[in-house]
Amino acid sequence: MKSTSPPYSIGLDIGGTSVKSVRVTNAGKLLARASVPIDASDPHWPRQARDLVAAIEQSSGPAAAVGVAAPGIAGRDGRHIWWMQGRLAEVEDLDWTAFLARSDPVPVLNDAQAALMGEAWLGAAAGCTNVFMLTLGTGVGGAAIVDGRLLRGNLGRAGHLGHICLDPAGPPDIARTPGSLEYAIGNCTVSERTGGRFTSTLALAAAAAGGDKDADLVWRRSIRALACGIASLVNVLDPEIVIIGGGIAAAGPALFDPLGNELDELEWRPHGRQISVVPAKLDEFAGAIGAARNAMNSVR
Repeated sequence: MKSTSPPYSIGLDIGGTSVKSVRVTNAGKLLARASVPIDASDPHWPRQARDLVAAIEQSSGPAAAVGVAAPGIAGRDGRHIWWMQGRLAEVEDLDWTAFLARSDPVPVLNDAQAALMGEAWLGAAAGCTNVFMLTLGTGVGGAAIVDGRLLRGNLGRAGHLGHICLDPAGPPDIARTPGSLEYAIGNCTVSERTGGRFTSTLALAAAAAGGDKDADLVWRRSIRALACGIASLVNVLDPEIVIIGGGIAAAGPALFDPLGNELDELEWRPHGRQISVVPAKLDEFAGAIGAARNAMNSVR
């Protein structure tokens, strides 16, 4: 077994189609990253995550710590996902410390919480102690750090910011919230919101930018809803910065410019203090980086 690398930790981010991994030092130097596809229809797919850790340690020496990020609600003991329904059933109640046969605990976080932890360490919110993040993708995920601590809540579900209600008369989302932020901006509803014209939010944004008046109307309505959600969350959480991540954030200025205009109207700005709304920096490996950081913190 080789051990030429500096001391490092491993972060794993479990997704529906792949397991992403990073190898990173305590100082924040990213030594390696990888993505391994999984077949979620195979009930034994978690073995691929275990094999990935074994392969990393075989080539780079023992890791100082290993952390895991996954969808669902993490258990209060931090060792497993306590609630995960609808997909990746094998994740629910899987004790990763035992599964990976580690002597030190393998801490487990919700994937959005881990992504924010990564961004607060090495990404768009480095050095911030009050920040929240929205991940705009198929749905709308989220997480918050308040006064330097990740907000977890009683059951661990804190930070599911996409499930705030913007319209009490609207249809329920997967969390039973009527007229949610997720319904208003999530990729999962873009076909419904456009009368079947578009199947992706990025296509909707591109059409709006290209002069399609109907697409522009829907896109601006979606951004207005997003701005209302952000302004409401700012009033609750009072962050230094707001991070926007996920696939929809790839719309770039087509998203951020009109969003900024809406916030100019909606945001409460005592003494002119304006919140910075910025894109995430760590792309698809933010969750793995956050999982590694969480593992480092657990062994200190």
